Amino acid sequence: MKMEDKFNELIELCTDNGYTESEIKLIRDAYQYALVQHEGMKRKNGEEYIVHPLTVAQIVASLNTDAVTVASALVHETIDHGSSSFEKLQELFGEDVKNIVVSLTKVNRLHLLDSSESSSLYLRKVLVALSEDVRVIILKLAGRLHNLRTNEGLSKEKQKQKALETWNVLIPIAHRLGINQLKSELEDLSFRYLKPEVYQDIENELPAPREELQDILTEMLDKIAEVLRDNNITYEMKGRVKSTSSLHNKLSNGKKWSEIYDILGIRVICEEVSDCYLIIGLIHSLFRPIPKRFKDYIAMPKGNSYQSLHTGVFGINGYPIEVQVRTKDMNEIAEHGVASHWSYKEKNSKNIQNVMEQKLQMFRNIIEANSDDVADDDTFMGNIEDELLSSTIYVFTPKGDVVELPAGSTPIDFAYRIHSRVGETTIGAIVNDQMVSLDYKLNDNDIVKIMTDKNSTPNKDWLNIVKTASARAKIKAYFSKQDKEEYINRGRGLLERELRRQKIAIADALSLEHQEKLIKDLKCGSFEEVLLSIGSLRYTPIYIVNLLYEDKKNVQDLLLDKVMTSVPPTKINYKNDIIVSGCDDILVNLASCCKPVLGDDIIGYITKGQGITVHKRDCINVRDMQTRLIDVSWNMNLVSDDKQYVAKLTIETNALKSNILDIVTKATVRGIVVSNISEISRNYVIYYDVLVKVKCKDDLELFIDDLSNLTFITKVKRY
Repeated sequence: MKMEDKFNELIELCTDNGYTESEIKLIRDAYQYALVQHEGMKRKNGEEYIVHPLTVAQIVASLNTDAVTVASALVHETIDHGSSSFEKLQELFGEDVKNIVVSLTKVNRLHLLDSSESSSLYLRKVLVALSEDVRVIILKLAGRLHNLRTNEGLSKEKQKQKALETWNVLIPIAHRLGINQLKSELEDLSFRYLKPEVYQDIENELPAPREELQDILTEMLDKIAEVLRDNNITYEMKGRVKSTSSLHNKLSNGKKWSEIYDILGIRVICEEVSDCYLIIGLIHSLFRPIPKRFKDYIAMPKGNSYQSLHTGVFGINGYPIEVQVRTKDMNEIAEHGVASHWSYKEKNSKNIQNVMEQKLQMFRNIIEANSDDVADDDTFMGNIEDELLSSTIYVFTPKGDVVELPAGSTPIDFAYRIHSRVGETTIGAIVNDQMVSLDYKLNDNDIVKIMTDKNSTPNKDWLNIVKTASARAKIKAYFSKQDKEEYINRGRGLLERELRRQKIAIADALSLEHQEKLIKDLKCGSFEEVLLSIGSLRYTPIYIVNLLYEDKKNVQDLLLDKVMTSVPPTKINYKNDIIVSGCDDILVNLASCCKPVLGDDIIGYITKGQGITVHKRDCINVRDMQTRLIDVSWNMNLVSDDKQYVAKLTIETNALKSNILDIVTKATVRGIVVSNISEISRNYVIYYDVLVKVKCKDDLELFIDDLSNLTFITKVKRY
């Protein structure tokens, strides 16, 4: 097809969307500009380069996005594959187009590496872009869709890498935003590249060839169309054979072929809500309904704004078929999700707008909740999986507003989702007119009323109750602020006590000049931060005094001196679960690299200003060191059944499908908590990175033995 014809199709689509003349002009100008910028350029598959931005523009226009999104699609590659600049885009097309292209350019330069750390880093940055403008993500999804359709110019390895990136990062986001039109095709294309053998196996297991199944659908569509015309119902109708990736998901979740009722599907789109119920009745008169398959999402919509009637019937030749019936407006929201917000904003109900805003806020909340934990990618991925990729529930305020929460949420999560102040002053909750405890697990359709007291404050025990990362972060922030003031006061007291002990005038020692010296030398933002570091035991008062008066001995030397000159007391009364040469007031941390647990052979390393870090003695980071090491041991006096240690395992399998349930079951039998599990597909085989909480090394080794006995596991490695 000629470029001019393809562009005319875009203009026709935009006109159908109801764009104004000025908006159509913006799109024409953007196309002409892109045409000049990409002149003479070719894609890796040999196509003219302009094909890509033009196709992306068609995809986003088909989602009924606004004209700014379509124009941004046309010019988004002129920065990296042209001579344009962000300033030029703003001058020609406005600030919104420029801002979208800036964010999209940053996102497009990120690439997913095959590890959970890289996955979380990539996902975090994509979500940050989303928090600024959701249209950036819509364009990213559309661009990736066209790339997967036309990536024959890439190497096999590159094709798989793009598919893996799409599967792990982009498809979950498309799902959360409800953009099913893009999600379904992205899933099928990615699955075909990632698991070609499994893809073909599923195709072979279909009850009949796809062509035959399509013929059955066509015959059923004709029968339904006839009865709808006889009843003067205006309708649109289409059928589909379920995609291979969707079938794989159901089979991986334990479904048998005999339990899948929607291999064939029919969707009927009508004008009025009343027609939806009439159509269901007429279809049931033609084909025998499958018991317990009728669902009314019109009377009780899903919280993500989805509305439809669902039923299952036995069709021609007895094949089970899922039928969905909805109005045009409902179909627009179901297919395009948040992308339809711009064109349908006047038709959407208040609840729909409310939920869409909540969706975007959920992304922002998780980013903010993890902003202080940049290095902790396992924690970030755990929060992403818990809150964004888990099942959701939809509950109501007493006024009928919908609130979307991850499954397992409590009234405290609900309260913080309403407002931070509501969460902080919560004293009780009433669910469905019944008083419940604050650790009550909310269910779909619950009506929740929060009781507050302006003099009430959060409880630290709430951290063990809440499900959402945002609520947990706000509770931690509240106590962090309180603890910070306590640490600052403690630090001031310790420093002044040391100055008095050395008979140094406090006023002279803490003069403005000396305070500025400490701030500069310790790279702190203020003198309060210096005091905070003392109060939290990061620096000792002696080190601070020596630093003030130019004593060159650094903090790790002072710490070493203290440890080496300590005399173990005759009666052991250590505060920590690690004993360090008889000292009980030294900051001790377990190393995050090797994650030692009770019973491991351990060694201490004296760090630069942050106490002692305890490693497994065979840890690669310390085994070749000759200095700064010190003997440490486990304090068996403080051993408690309540104390747990984190360990990390990598599990290698020979499986082509997910076996997370088997792994978690083995852990549960042993009383071991799985705090995070990441699934990685590599060379058509699935690996798992697992974080577990155990009481001791013996329990961990028994768990590893249990895993090794599973037939699909080939190796278990502990870090």
